[in-house]
This record gives sequence, C-alpha cells and structure tokens, in this order.
Amino acid sequence: MPAPPTVTVIIVAYNSGAYLQACVAALAAQTFGVFEAVIADNASTDGSIAALVLPDSRFRIEAMGANLGFAAANNRVAQSSDAAFLALLNPDTVAEPDWLAALIHCAAQHPKAVGIGSRQIRLDAPSLLDGVGDVWHVAGLVWRAGEGWPAAHAPATQEIFSPCAAAALYRREAFLEVGGFDERFFCYCEDVDLGFRLRAAGGVLFHCAEARIAHAGSGVVGRASEFSRFYGHRNRIFLFLKHTPQPWFAPLLGYHLIWNAIILLDACRRGDAPVVWRAYRAAFARWREFRTEAAHPTRKAAFAKLLPLLAAWPWSPLTRPLVPGGS
Repeated sequence: MPAPPTVTVIIVAYNSGAYLQACVAALAAQTFGVFEAVIADNASTDGSIAALVLPDSRFRIEAMGANLGFAAANNRVAQSSDAAFLALLNPDTVAEPDWLAALIHCAAQHPKAVGIGSRQIRLDAPSLLDGVGDVWHVAGLVWRAGEGWPAAHAPATQEIFSPCAAAALYRREAFLEVGGFDERFFCYCEDVDLGFRLRAAGGVLFHCAEARIAHAGSGVVGRASEFSRFYGHRNRIFLFLKHTPQPWFAPLLGYHLIWNAIILLDACRRGDAPVVWRAYRAAFARWREFRTEAAHPTRKAAFAKLLPLLAAWPWSPLTRPLVPGGS
C-alpha cells in the first residue's frame, strides 16, 4: 500500500467564483508535492465547482451536502485524513511556489510548534501586508497583526499568539486532540479559538516569514458585507466569554463593554448599527453557555501563560501594531 501523503491541504469553498481556480493552480505548482488537496464544497451554487479544472490526481472535490461553514467543513476533512499535517488554505488566496515547503521546513525546525501561519500579502496591493498572525486583545477584540502595514516591514519567523487559518499548517494529531474547530463559530475567529485551546494543551504557535501567500481578505463574502460583520462581531464576543477566566473576567468586562459601545456608536455613524446590534444580541444570548466553558481548569493557567502574547494597551485596537501579540 502507498504511504499516506505528508499533508492534506483543505480548501473550503462556497460560491468562490474565479478565485478558486487560481488558488488550485497555485497549489498545483508547489515545489513540495507530497500532499493531497481536498476541495470541501459547501453546496456552492455559483457554478465555480462545476467549472473547476483539477490539475492532477492529488486533487479531489468532497461535497459537504450543505453550507456547513468554514469550521465544520475543515473538521470533516481533518477527521478522515491520514496525513501528518493539515494545511488550510482559503479559496481567495494565491500561494507562492515555496509556500508549503516553507511551512514544512518551519515545522521541522520547531518540533514543538503545533500550528504555523503564513505571511499574507494583499492580493490587490502586493506592497502591503494582509497579516502575519492573529492578535487577541484582552478587551475581547481580534485582528490580524500587521494588516495594512508595508510588506517590507514584515517580521521574521517568530512565536505568535495564533496563526490565521486562511493559510496555516497544523499537526493533525494536535488539531484533533483539542477537538478541531469549534463549529458554533461557523466562520471567523474559529482560528483564534483554536489557538487558545492548542496553547492550553501545551502547544506552541509560530509565524513563518518564508511561507508567503497573496490573500484577498474576505474576497468571497466581502470584507464589509453584512455576513462578515455579523459573524466577526458575534464570534469575538464568544471568544471573550469562552476564554477569559476568573479572576480576570470581572475587571476586563468593563473594558469589553466600553469597546463594544465604541464600536456600536461608530456603526451608528456609518449607518450599519442594526447588523452590529444583532450580532451583540446573538452573542450575549449564549452568555451562560460560553461562560460555563471558561471555568474549565485549563483556561486560567493558559490565560496567565498567554498574557505576554496578548495585546492589552488601550490604544492597540486603533494602532494595530506590526508585531503579532503584545501591545
């Protein structure tokens, strides 16, 4: 019997349009070729799956049967994989030829790393960064470190709080041991939640400077769409409720509510307050459910160890510094 592939690359597709073919073509051109590529189709209706040309036998399409979301579709493929690594790739990305090789090399250089993220460049503005890892602010805000900064200023390979799952490598065993993505998130912030849980289990997470991809950034659903705003705002509150343990929760709750009020006031100014308010109501309706999970014995210890990698300064959400984590 042939040996299983070293990597299962998962591309979750839902009405991905012209992005999908370009993503697949770039993956086929990788210098590291020991992988299988699964396009997890979340019941697309735009014809992009029917029109997709698969480059070779390493590629296949798996129909999810419905729009399961990013989290659940990745979990389904991960559970059926025999590979040592999972490489997650958004359909609105174009990977450079050495992208996968760089991630595998970084994993070999850092054997304790259970997740490794990529240097993301804006697809529409190659001189700017799309992000170099996810940042979680103690007030319950989330963003990609370095987004919008000059690409020439990108940091070197280093430990980060959590990789952005738009283009990331995970050790499959570690991914499955913590339960994969929390499917209640559907999409957005599920990678930050995974980062918390991987670290609570003792894992280390890195940014790989040499693993480069171009990313449209919500290119499929729209960066400012109602969909992305609703799930983005709802899920960042889920994170705060789920991962902020006592005794930090009480003092940070005021900080959290102040920032939510600022965001809502800004949404009123821009005329899209209804979707933000709907997200808030959806999140706080599940307050008890997520706060119960925050009492898990690993949460308090993990949070204390993570403090050096979290953003905390009041102005950080405005300046969004280049360095992943910290102030």
